[in-house]
Amino acid sequence: MQLHEYVQYDGLGLAELLRQGQVSAAQLQACALQALEAVNPRINAVIEHWPADSLPINADAPFAGVPFLIKDIAVAMAGKKMEMGSRLAAGHVSSEDSFLMTQFRHAGLVTIGRTTTPEMAFATTTEAVLYGATRNPWDVSLSAGGSSGGAAAAVAAGVVPLAHATDAAGSIRVPAASTGLFGLKPSRGRVSNGPAMDEIFSGLGVQLGVSRSVRDSAALLDAVQAVMPSEPYNTAAPGHNWLSQVGMAPGRLRIGVMRDALDGQRPDVETGKALDDSVRLLESLGHHVEEAAPGLGVSWETFVLANARIWCANLVGWIDGLSQESGRAISLATLEPATLACYHYGQAVSAVEFVAALDVRNTVTRQAGAFFAQCDVLLSPTLPSLPWPLGRYAENETSVDGLAWTARLFQHSPYTPLANVAGLPAMSVPLAMSGDGLPIGMQFMAGLGREGCLLRLAAQLERAAPWAHRRPAVWAGA
Repeated sequence: MQLHEYVQYDGLGLAELLRQGQVSAAQLQACALQALEAVNPRINAVIEHWPADSLPINADAPFAGVPFLIKDIAVAMAGKKMEMGSRLAAGHVSSEDSFLMTQFRHAGLVTIGRTTTPEMAFATTTEAVLYGATRNPWDVSLSAGGSSGGAAAAVAAGVVPLAHATDAAGSIRVPAASTGLFGLKPSRGRVSNGPAMDEIFSGLGVQLGVSRSVRDSAALLDAVQAVMPSEPYNTAAPGHNWLSQVGMAPGRLRIGVMRDALDGQRPDVETGKALDDSVRLLESLGHHVEEAAPGLGVSWETFVLANARIWCANLVGWIDGLSQESGRAISLATLEPATLACYHYGQAVSAVEFVAALDVRNTVTRQAGAFFAQCDVLLSPTLPSLPWPLGRYAENETSVDGLAWTARLFQHSPYTPLANVAGLPAMSVPLAMSGDGLPIGMQFMAGLGREGCLLRLAAQLERAAPWAHRRPAVWAGA
């Protein structure tokens, strides 16, 4: 197989070629390495790669032999580094596979490396001091989004067809939108974070991946959705597989449109036009579309404050543990200014304030539940604007505290955090391109456990307005 052929296939397509005997796993891995060498110097998406395991591959697995990348946080691979984008954790090696890593192996995925993340995944851009900025394959002066920016940049540039990603406030959907990919955030309790991790950010964080096709994300969810016994959250699997939903019509959906973000931001001109075009596309497909205002049940300021307290208080334990393990002091020599500020902010959060933040989570969750009892899907832009230039996100970083940093993150991506707080499934679909040739993602959110509704709709949109033919400036198959 030649590189220009490899990049034309999604993950399921490559696995089918292997099953038919048209290609070997070794050839697929060689192509992935060739792609990595071709594009990574320009985008800085993959921080380490290694030879594939010598374990036999089950040809019946859905992604048999398909090269794969894991994010440098949240998923543990035995004997491999997980440094969380931080100098404090530099050199940390996982002692065993996490449950999710085991599921990736059972799915036939061949993990060949790890991708960049902002420090502790505490940003929706990927510009960590430890390994440097990850660049957007569509325009290398721009951010690839975050916190799964490395995963998205690698997939968008053709290194692998899909990659592991996490999402605690939009970290699957933001980079997917920024780089022209499909990104599905599953419901809370759908995918395991265990055994070493209980909840990620008190239930706000989930894991899955980014991909170039809807069917790859559906099949990935099928492969990893099982949870361990005694998980803190457990959203029951449906009576069907998710891949089957990709071939089914979604029916006539009631779709609400949220133009202005919950903080009052309006989308920029290009994004607003893309939203209008998406509405017309949905109406042409027979869906009932109307303006909607879901609400939070609390003020935006209260929402941001609750998230800041939950995030930063959770961060304290991570950083203390890493400091103890590494023997490194907690200081600006080991942590970036914003991370250190969030750590100190988290230290000051009282138990009463933390419980109050969880009560806000409850209010928002129930408010969202009531909304989705009346509406099948909520449509909005994924981001209010096109990708930011590298460096903009961290402007005046040294002058912010944990609350101000959280507010900055939410200012960048105000449409996405609702799904995390309420535990709902949501997806970014690359439905549009700007006049300058940059991808624009549209976000679709649904009620708890309703990934099937989203996947049926996504597949319909993929057929009606395909994106697989689009190629970024940095492309392995060029």
